[in-house]
Amino acid sequence: MTNDNVTADGGLTDEAQAVLDEIEKKDVGFLRLQFTDILGTVKNVAVPAEQAEKAFTDGIYFDGSSIEGFVRIQESDMRLIPDASTFAVLPWRKREDGASARMICDVYNTSTGEPFEGDPRYVLKRAIDRAEGMGYDINFAPEPEFFLFEEDEEGRATTETGDQGGYFDLAPKDLASDVRRDIIYGLEEMGFEIEASHHEVARGQHEINFEYDDALTTADNVGTFRTVVRAIAAQHDLHATFMPKPIPKINGSGMHTHMSLFKDGENAFHDEDDEFNLSETAHSYLAGVLEHAPAITAVANPTVNSYKRLVPGYEAPVYVAWSDRNRSALIRKPAARVPASSRIELRSPDPSCNPYLAFAAMIHAGLEGIEQGLEAPDPVRENIYEFDEAKREQYGIDTLPSNLGGAVEALEDDEVVLDALGDHIAEKFVEAKTQEFEEYLVDVSDWELDRYLETF
Repeated sequence: MTNDNVTADGGLTDEAQAVLDEIEKKDVGFLRLQFTDILGTVKNVAVPAEQAEKAFTDGIYFDGSSIEGFVRIQESDMRLIPDASTFAVLPWRKREDGASARMICDVYNTSTGEPFEGDPRYVLKRAIDRAEGMGYDINFAPEPEFFLFEEDEEGRATTETGDQGGYFDLAPKDLASDVRRDIIYGLEEMGFEIEASHHEVARGQHEINFEYDDALTTADNVGTFRTVVRAIAAQHDLHATFMPKPIPKINGSGMHTHMSLFKDGENAFHDEDDEFNLSETAHSYLAGVLEHAPAITAVANPTVNSYKRLVPGYEAPVYVAWSDRNRSALIRKPAARVPASSRIELRSPDPSCNPYLAFAAMIHAGLEGIEQGLEAPDPVRENIYEFDEAKREQYGIDTLPSNLGGAVEALEDDEVVLDALGDHIAEKFVEAKTQEFEEYLVDVSDWELDRYLETF
């Protein structure tokens, strides 16, 4: 079994030993060993801090059959190996009897000693390995949005919000600015570099942007971000949700995702001589993402509710095109102040996705575009929302799947994205999402009762 915490002679690495020293220095009483299931839900096993060294050397065993999409009961024994670089003290869990900290773990099969192919973090590592095999390092920068809602007298979430703020509004309209401030302090205590925060377009909607990083660190950060936001919101008697569209007829929450490749320390996406400052590599990567966009949608927009956001008119992209100017296209090329910041922005993902799987799907699609030498279509600089169907056909613009069922069908037909997920996760993911969509189809909503019950 590969264990990055142990040296060749059986001792702890400097990084693992530094964590043990930090545990003692900060009087950490408990460790949360975290991982995610295939749906992106963060799971954790809490152990006394005295078990940290054992966790580094031997791992911590758990029952994988109890985790969504992992294994059958006869294959249940799994082992967690913590990644020492992810150690952080939880800012909302400081107690008189000691602090709590967390480390993000990789999941291993106990029988083979190999990484578990159903571990989403392993799926992303495979994608990163493919990029590195082609000579590239890959960076990501997501922009996760969320809503803050009031809780009722019993502590349950409502969809009521105490503010009437809009995009970039200040107090008194933005009554949640103090909550955002506390969230930012908490994130910074856990090592985040925060770039900006602001009220978003919809009432009760917010965005906090953090610095880009390598793909694995960024995916780890998305999970941490969601955990911190929820925990600190709860301290203010608020419920934070990353549900894509909790309120009808207003903007939903997205997670616009910026991507760039670097080679030998230089931005492989930048070309000063190109009209859009994008290299041939960037154009091919972009073309690959467009080519596989319908299948990526199943992974990056994985809930029935995701498709209530992906409709025209609410700033969410549904048209498979790219642009250097407008935001109606699926992919935007943001303005770059310096060559190192040349990148592309995929605007369709939402924050309910499993970031490990979503990033892996994007990476494989883009790298496939490079390997196949795909050519990106011309950018569309007009507002595609104003196009009629005939004009979209003239421009050759397809649309993303309109519901989860269509997205899953696109995924099942796309070998590149299926290979990105691996056989185990692809099978379990399709199974789970097909069941979710079928349950939705036979459900009767309040909207239907309100509209039809007394009419017919």
